Amino acid sequence: MTMPSDTPILPSPLKAALRAAALERRDALEIDDRLEWDPEITARVLALPVWEGATGPVSAYWPMRSEADPRPILEALHERGLPLCLPAIVEKRMIFRRWAPYELIVPGGFGTLVPSPAEPEAKPAVLIVPLAAFDRRGYRIGYGKGYYDRALTELAPTVSIGIGYAAQEIEAVPDQPHDRRLDWIVTERDVIHCS
Repeated sequence: MTMPSDTPILPSPLKAALRAAALERRDALEIDDRLEWDPEITARVLALPVWEGATGPVSAYWPMRSEADPRPILEALHERGLPLCLPAIVEKRMIFRRWAPYELIVPGGFGTLVPSPAEPEAKPAVLIVPLAAFDRRGYRIGYGKGYYDRALTELAPTVSIGIGYAAQEIEAVPDQPHDRRLDWIVTERDVIHCS
C-alpha cells in the first residue's frame, strides 16, 4: 500500500488519549533510571541479528524530552563502519540526510535537531524510530503526524526498530490502515521480534 506524503492522518481521540498517558508515564520516569536503561537498550539493539552483513545506511532520531537515547547506538554502528543518517521534515515529508557523530546538526521542526540541509539525502536500510506508546504486535503510537508511517511505506523493505521504555507499552494500539508495523521493539527489559 502506498500513502502519498501529503495524505493527512486523521486524528484519533483514542490514540491521542493513549499517547498522552504513555508520554506522561515516560516523562515521570526518573532521569537516573533512564540513564541506566539507555545503555541496556543500546546493548540489546546492537545484539540484534539485523546487523549481520549490514551495510547501511542506518537512521535514528535525535532525542528530545524524555525519549530513549539512540545516539550511543549510532556511535557504535559508526565505529563498525556503517554509514548513518538522520531524519528531517522537508515540505511535509520525512527525508533522511547523511550524518556522522560530531558533525553539524541544526534546528529542525517540532523541536528536533537535523543534519545540515547541505548534506546529501540517503535511503536508510535500517530505521530506528521513537515510541510514544507501543504494543507487542509491533504497532506504535508516535506524535500523531504520520511521518514515520509514510516513511516506512516509502522505504519498504527497510528494517524498522522501535526503541523506548517498558513503561510505554500498552495492551493494543488501535491500528489503522495507514499504520506500519515495526519489525522489532527494544526496551530496557525486552527484545520483541514483531514480524
